[in-house]
Amino acid sequence: MSKSLSFIYLFIYLLFPMSAMSSPLRTMADRGGRRSLIFSENLKLSQLARSGRIEEAIKIFSSMTNRNTVTWNCMISAYAKNGRVSEARTLFDRMPFKNLVSWNTMIAGYSHNGCSSEAYELFDRMPKRDQFSWTLMITCLSRNGELEKARRIFDGIPGEKSSVLFNAMISGYAKNQRFHDAVQLLDEMPIRDLVSWNSVLAGYTQNEEMLMAVKFFNEKMPEKDEFSWNLIVDGFVKIGDWKSAWKFFERIPNPNVVSWVTMFNGLVTSGRIAEARRLFDQMPERNVVSWNAMLSGYVKSLQIDDALKIFMEMPERNSVSWTAMINGYARVGKLKEAKELLDKMSIKSVGAQTALMSGYIQHNRMDDARRIFEEMHTRDVVCWNTMIAGCCQCGRVDEAKELFKRMPKKDMVSWNTMITGYAQEGQIDEALRTFQEMGRKNTVSWNSIISALTQNGFYVEALQYIMWMRREGKKPDWSTFACALSACAHLAAYQAGKQLHPIILKSGYVDNLFAGNALISMYARCGRISRAKQVFDELEAVDLVSWNSLIAGYALSGNGTEAISLLRTMERNGIKPDEVTFVGVLSACSHSRLIDEGLDLFKSMSKVYAVQPAAEHFACIVDLLGRAGRLEEAYELVVGMQVEENAGVWGALLGACRIYRNAGLANIAAEKLCEFEPCKSSNYVLLSNIHADAGRWDEVERMRMLMKERGVKKQAGCSWVEIKNKFCEFFSDDPKQPRTAEICLVLETLTAQMRNTGPMLGLSALDCG
Repeated sequence: MSKSLSFIYLFIYLLFPMSAMSSPLRTMADRGGRRSLIFSENLKLSQLARSGRIEEAIKIFSSMTNRNTVTWNCMISAYAKNGRVSEARTLFDRMPFKNLVSWNTMIAGYSHNGCSSEAYELFDRMPKRDQFSWTLMITCLSRNGELEKARRIFDGIPGEKSSVLFNAMISGYAKNQRFHDAVQLLDEMPIRDLVSWNSVLAGYTQNEEMLMAVKFFNEKMPEKDEFSWNLIVDGFVKIGDWKSAWKFFERIPNPNVVSWVTMFNGLVTSGRIAEARRLFDQMPERNVVSWNAMLSGYVKSLQIDDALKIFMEMPERNSVSWTAMINGYARVGKLKEAKELLDKMSIKSVGAQTALMSGYIQHNRMDDARRIFEEMHTRDVVCWNTMIAGCCQCGRVDEAKELFKRMPKKDMVSWNTMITGYAQEGQIDEALRTFQEMGRKNTVSWNSIISALTQNGFYVEALQYIMWMRREGKKPDWSTFACALSACAHLAAYQAGKQLHPIILKSGYVDNLFAGNALISMYARCGRISRAKQVFDELEAVDLVSWNSLIAGYALSGNGTEAISLLRTMERNGIKPDEVTFVGVLSACSHSRLIDEGLDLFKSMSKVYAVQPAAEHFACIVDLLGRAGRLEEAYELVVGMQVEENAGVWGALLGACRIYRNAGLANIAAEKLCEFEPCKSSNYVLLSNIHADAGRWDEVERMRMLMKERGVKKQAGCSWVEIKNKFCEFFSDDPKQPRTAEICLVLETLTAQMRNTGPMLGLSALDCG
């Protein structure tokens, strides 16, 4: 029944009392009133769904005693648009009657949430389809990269295909860089329209193939509209070719507001605020989008006073305007002003609340951020992810876990954030469990778990996951390669790292500083310092990390002279050394027994280079003095140091005491060391060995009892060797290890040889190990 007729029935119902109406007329009026009420409630449901107020929509739906098919469809759409696709499906399955709109709505919901397999399963079961159904499915599959399946559906469409269907398939090809297929299908179209030509052009520009885009634009397109010109301008803006962008912008016959904003946004995004402002002032007309773009430009460049001026001058503002200004205040730490601005908003948007919440998180005000979060009536996935990431960054991983469980819709960012959060807290089992529970995984997901394993010392497992990643068809990026090389470096797996080098070259990441620095570190740690230097020399550009990685390599190889020489070269190249640089150089001096050079550099750190010595630098000097047998001097340095001591300083002293069998100082160092690392077995074992060498067996027994009282367990010794790209592990307490007797015999022989050689070199077996 039409809407107008429903209102007529409602009018009759209100005009005449119930007693004055005949039964048929009263029945008609009742029906009209109910239908008018349902129509009103359906309209409200739709409005709530569009504004993201899903909980209010659910309440209305639950309270409705009379629902029609439109009601159910509105609610399914509301759930799907807010990411609650499983609840949408439950509702869909409960529907007493489904029409074509119901099926299309559910498929659109799946498509909107990236669930292409579920959408296809439902599409396959549809009792009948219309043009919208076919278009939806082709678009959904194309967006997910499933072009062959999309093409099979396209080819199977009965009857004559409309231009809309052709355009959906062409757009899918173009966006996925299948340009030849896109153009071929375009040529097959019986009737082409501007949308068809623009679909191909959009594929070129979005994939930054501007040479092909311009050729297609100039030579192939029979006609162009403002959208065509704007696509070309936007494409050049994306690749930073401002000269070409401006050239095409000036050629636009009748530039519209979008044309101006496209050019203007590019300048803002690249940080060219002064040029953007000049263009903004030249605009013949400005809408709220252009005002917001200028406002956002000032916010991004942290010019908050100029941003506020623009905000106050705006003839009209929308939620984007308020959110941008609140975000600006939050970014510069003006949280009071941000909160005051949020309070002035008549209807608080999720974006504005999330911006303030993010500001609180950045300034470690987690309780305030959580309060904002809990007060929010509506939350989107960005809001949830911001709160979870904040908890992880602040070490509140249990709170992040609780939020993650409550989250109605999780995206890739949600899962990846939790993996990273668990890794930062050393909860590698939880990180692995989360990774395994994920449905779809992208490259960032794989990199997150590989990085988690690498950070927590599970290097062999990290390499295994990289291998599985490639088997899954995921393409490694520079982050993957950096983690792989880091794992190889810690394992001293030279052959595996060497094989990665040509793969990185072919992948085009060799000039990526992260990958390049990881290569330098890998070769250096594997004792191939000449190869590390070669990679360093071949990099187009190097940074401080590159220099530090190479210096650390010289330190590991005991080449102090080269490390000092590299430091001097750094200075000549205008690179200022930092704390890490001096850790590497001082360590190199220690390993090379360059006592005077090391002490001179240590003294010059603060005076010449304005680098204040930290505990790590003192540890290097203690090690340097200890290797030279100057134990009392090393001890006095530790006692007199003005920085907070750590385990490394006392560990270096204890190691020196072991070499020169100074049990007195060893006891002092060990006691201090146990305060920092009460559960580290190697400290107790080292001190026990010192007492054993001195024949103090009562002290050896005391160390054993102390370990037992404190629940300290000696970790089994583990070694590994790389054989034909496989890592063979050997555990000292593994009775199942084959040829154990032979291994022990070889070990004893090597130990005896080292002990015999040690006094000649001034080294001990421990130092050589």
